[in-house]
Amino acid sequence: MKSIVDQPPRMIRSGKRHGLGLIILALIPVTAFALGTWQVFRLEWKSKLIAQLEDRLVRPPLALPPQIDPAAVPEFDFRRIHTTGHYRHDLEMLIGPRMRDSREGYFVITPLEREDGGSTILVNRGWIAKTKRLAKDRPEGLSTSLVTVKGLLREPLRKNLFTPDNEPGVGAYYFPDVEQMAQVSGSAAIWVEETMEPDLLKSYDREAKGIPIGRAPAVDLRNNHTQYIFTW
Repeated sequence: MKSIVDQPPRMIRSGKRHGLGLIILALIPVTAFALGTWQVFRLEWKSKLIAQLEDRLVRPPLALPPQIDPAAVPEFDFRRIHTTGHYRHDLEMLIGPRMRDSREGYFVITPLEREDGGSTILVNRGWIAKTKRLAKDRPEGLSTSLVTVKGLLREPLRKNLFTPDNEPGVGAYYFPDVEQMAQVSGSAAIWVEETMEPDLLKSYDREAKGIPIGRAPAVDLRNNHTQYIFTW
């Protein structure tokens, strides 16, 4: 019988059991550093973009020219404009559902036939409550007179993966697909968001009457990259 001290020494290779785990542990700080660095660049890019858009926002409003090249719109994104014409309520489209102060509703998109031979454009007039979805329930919001629209010229938004496709055949719109909606309504692919100064009492009155509540004239892009930097 041999004692354990008489046994020849054997090398134990711990890497067989813990090699993959150690690699994963080593990759965690490297990955976190890489993601944090990427967020720093994203923060710089988003901050410059917001500053650029805010600079456009404070410039004097432009009179929208009769004909507009959609390819030029990104250079004027968030630029304040004004234009005059008649709303085509018979071609109205509703995008939704959209929430406002925990209440469900829709954005009202109405083609505007402009004066002096200008192209017809799409105007997001603002939000209405779900209870005012039918046009017959909001006659005060369907002006037939000449109107001057003041708003923001906007670059078309991108659809995310979770938003369903629009169904123009049944009048169901979930996302502002500008080109599609322009084709359906016979308008130019130009998107304007009507604005109004925030006013709680006026908003309550508009909601009750079914008059769309326009957006505030402000840059509303989210910038959470500072938070992400500290997260990583």
